[in-house]
Amino acid sequence: MKKRISGVVVSLSLLVLLNSCGVMFGGSRYEGTIVAKDRPSAAIYVDGQKMGDGQVTALFPRNKALNVELKEEGCDTKKQTFNTAFRTGNFILSVVSFGLIGLGVDLGTGAAYKPDHINNPSVKKVSDKKYTFNVDYSECKK
Repeated sequence: MKKRISGVVVSLSLLVLLNSCGVMFGGSRYEGTIVAKDRPSAAIYVDGQKMGDGQVTALFPRNKALNVELKEEGCDTKKQTFNTAFRTGNFILSVVSFGLIGLGVDLGTGAAYKPDHINNPSVKKVSDKKYTFNVDYSECKK
């Protein structure tokens, strides 16, 4: 009985210690909605993989830039890269509350990053876990 209680206590302690601020409050992925502005029939590709037409919602890793391509017959391909930014507030909270272990977990899982909605007006932050990416395809006059 004593071993079982010790096992539960150790498991719960590891669960708390091996999480960090970024993982708990943002995760290593976010939900992104990509919108082809005024082009509902434009094919949307992310990292070369077709995701859908007009508007797409999917989960994307936080630690990678989002490479979007829009394609529509009779128009040139529109490419846009949405860069990531470091989550400074998350970094400070992770170091203060979870120390180096929390920092390592955030960096290792990618939870220390977010889409750069501050420097890119095409990115709208809906919440810590949801972002909208508007891609202007106005050069397609079709």
